[in-house]
Amino acid sequence: MDLSSISLSGPALGRHRRDIERSLAEERLIDFIRLMWPVVEPGRPFTRGWAIDAICEHLEAVTNGDIKRLLINVPPGFMKSLATCVFWPAWEWGPRNRADLRYLFASYVSSLSITNNMKLRRLVESDVYQEYWGERVVLQADQNAKTMFENTRMGFALATSVGGAVMGKRGDRAILDDPNNTKDVDSDAKLEEALQFVTEVLPTRMNDEQTFAQVTIMQRTGERDVAGHLIANKLIDAHLCIPMEWRRGHPFIAYADKPTPIGWTDPRTTDGELAFPERFGPQGVARLKLELRSHGGDYAEAGQLDQLPIPRGGGMFSEEWLDRFCEPEDVPLGGVTVRGWDFAGSKGKRSPWTASVKQRLVDGTLYIIDVTRVRVESAQLEQHVADVTATDDQDVVIDMPQDPGQAGKAQVAAFAKKLIGRTLHWSPESGSKEVRAQPIASQAKAKNVVLMRGEWNREFLNEAKTFPRGMFKDQIDAWSRSFARLLATGEPSDVDGGYAG
Repeated sequence: MDLSSISLSGPALGRHRRDIERSLAEERLIDFIRLMWPVVEPGRPFTRGWAIDAICEHLEAVTNGDIKRLLINVPPGFMKSLATCVFWPAWEWGPRNRADLRYLFASYVSSLSITNNMKLRRLVESDVYQEYWGERVVLQADQNAKTMFENTRMGFALATSVGGAVMGKRGDRAILDDPNNTKDVDSDAKLEEALQFVTEVLPTRMNDEQTFAQVTIMQRTGERDVAGHLIANKLIDAHLCIPMEWRRGHPFIAYADKPTPIGWTDPRTTDGELAFPERFGPQGVARLKLELRSHGGDYAEAGQLDQLPIPRGGGMFSEEWLDRFCEPEDVPLGGVTVRGWDFAGSKGKRSPWTASVKQRLVDGTLYIIDVTRVRVESAQLEQHVADVTATDDQDVVIDMPQDPGQAGKAQVAAFAKKLIGRTLHWSPESGSKEVRAQPIASQAKAKNVVLMRGEWNREFLNEAKTFPRGMFKDQIDAWSRSFARLLATGEPSDVDGGYAG
């Protein structure tokens, strides 16, 4: 609404303006932030961008009950802590008239959550907030500490740390703001402490399972961080991932064909397009990259900016080695095609995957045509392999690992019967995963590898660039086996490298 068009003056205009501001702030979180920003950040202008709007829209969906488990991954500097731990609770208490809500805040160190708690308390106690919503939110005089304060409708805000105590309190909202410290990514003990808090402590602290909501907002610190665990184990309802730069094929960006549950999609369409140019322009992002790389290398940039962490020190494969793609119709005919397998016999959430890689060797170039990755129990493994094999042409060679001992022989016999009529090879694994992967790493570095475009591309590339220190190695194992069989069956004179072990 344009206030300049209102034919009022003096006190009447002032009251009308306040009524409009209050109405807008009660309707949308972003308008509440705009109105109350000077209270929280005096002297610093509020910089708005579509990324900030997206965070607010998804928090509103939590308020409305449309999302119960929300994960937000954004780079540093996107006012994630202020939006989630300060403005949103104050908005729910006052503008949304839900002062009964109880919040549990946790960060990797208690001082961070306490700082946000103090900002939230100051905001609620401010003259502006009290002018608009003072009749709804009154803080208790006898419970008004930095770590916990309470209002007269029994709502409270409790600040703690990941791994810290929640003093027997139960909440309606659990907000995890940076549950992992970037300095602790290589510490198994710290990672385990954070995961135990998220999976064993918080689930027991919900007030009402039907209305409880958990919001985790963080930059990625490693493949095994809290966000990685939530994603891998499907413990979220919505994932809002906004990398600093847009990149085609990013596994977590909300594309037009893969929106978030509220229908939101990333508005960018061009590689390299920035998420928050109003604050981080091209020069600023370039400088940020330089600073992150100066000590943390690609690891720091990938996690904090791209939201795609790789292990510190990098991996055996560089993504730049695997940047040749082709459409399905452009894969040449002829040559030899092999599908190599790597087996895992469990469907556990942290279990390895059963993976296969089908590739074709033509004129010295490796074309990776298809990659599968699923979790299946041992009893269903034979049928899964048969189902995948049925999608391949008759001349595709199949190569699979053989377990040692009598059990391995029995499995081979079962596969041979199931896959009758197919060219089937099997052999025990020999040598380390790293040694077996060296030949394909050499081919990738020489730019001899072309990937057929498919939905599997991003997961495959993610595993390749984190190998051998990533969480999973199944696709690379399957690729190594497939390549070793190609060397034995295909055109070895055209390819450098060999099967070690």
